[in-house]
Amino acid sequence: MKIEYSNILNQGGKYVFDVIEKEVARLRAEGIEIIDLSVGDPAKVDPPPDFVINSLSGFAEQRKYGGYPRCKGDQAFLRSCAQYMKREFNVDLDPEAEINITIGSKEAVFHFPKVVVNPNDIVICPTPGYPPFHLGTIAAYGVPYYVPLYEENGFLPDFSAIPSDIAEKAKIIWINYPNSPTGAIASLEWYKKLIDWAHQHNIIIAADEGAYIEISFEEKQHSILEITKEGVIAFYSLSKRNNMTGYRIGFAAGDHQIIEGFYRLRSQQDNGVPQFIQEAAILALEDTDFIKTMRQSYKIKREIIMDAFQQKGFPPSKSEATFFIWQKAPEGMSGSELAQRLLEIGIVVIPGDALTQPTTFEKNPGKDFVRIAVMPTIADIKKAAERICNDLVI
Repeated sequence: MKIEYSNILNQGGKYVFDVIEKEVARLRAEGIEIIDLSVGDPAKVDPPPDFVINSLSGFAEQRKYGGYPRCKGDQAFLRSCAQYMKREFNVDLDPEAEINITIGSKEAVFHFPKVVVNPNDIVICPTPGYPPFHLGTIAAYGVPYYVPLYEENGFLPDFSAIPSDIAEKAKIIWINYPNSPTGAIASLEWYKKLIDWAHQHNIIIAADEGAYIEISFEEKQHSILEITKEGVIAFYSLSKRNNMTGYRIGFAAGDHQIIEGFYRLRSQQDNGVPQFIQEAAILALEDTDFIKTMRQSYKIKREIIMDAFQQKGFPPSKSEATFFIWQKAPEGMSGSELAQRLLEIGIVVIPGDALTQPTTFEKNPGKDFVRIAVMPTIADIKKAAERICNDLVI
């Protein structure tokens, strides 16, 4: 029987991280010692906090007659999210009206356009950027409009350069700070300008901010919700803050009208997050020690890799946050060429152009870069640095 995939699925292409995982498996099967700096999954190296793991069986026993979980999220979990946002960002949220649980953030980001997008509506997406921004738009029959993140703009989208006819038709603009893959952060001043522009054009700001918001090294990243909730929805996840990637839990917060629409969508497509996972997540959100230790570990590992590239004569990376390094290739070499050179010495990274989409601008914003994820152990990070300094041919 011949199976033909839908136009929506075909437009998405292959998920870049799946491709990378297959390449790593192939090289290892050939006996090549690989240091994988490609995929940002911290739980493959460091587990969640012990108190999370140790609590699960007890919570599962308590909830064994719980039935389907509440799609919006248990009230205790919603309150813990509100308390977290107040503690970390001084943002006041109504747990019932302005917060909704999510199954991590990936599925929430992917499905959110369905809340407001009709066929052929425009959604503004950064490039390079998280693939679900544009793939979710396509799945909602919307049209992505890509805005490049250039080094000269601090890897911030220049929304003032978006043509007025695009702005008038756009329903959503996606932003992501701290940014994957560039590691850039956004200031409150920039957020204020973005909000003024978005309100002027009646565009919803969808901020995928919560994955890395506590992984910054020089100054704390602000939440856009510190300025306003009107016309804004922000997505949070415990995957990176607490290494709970496999637990699939997070939350969305913001404008009560947007959250209501998001809840209506979610109530039709899933039954929420298991209650015992929510109980463990409450403990994780209350804790502040684990993230401090993890942040320091990332800082050390980043500095080792960044120093190795600088010793080799590479341009210094301007990454300020996340566990990613957005490393620029040397003059005359593309990011894809650099990724291949690194692969030859057993180091796997992602070429920047694999994370970018076509724009109306001439310059591909990812062409000169590679994305490096400092996930391995300190020992393997040091080994990678030695290979970069001693074996990398440029």
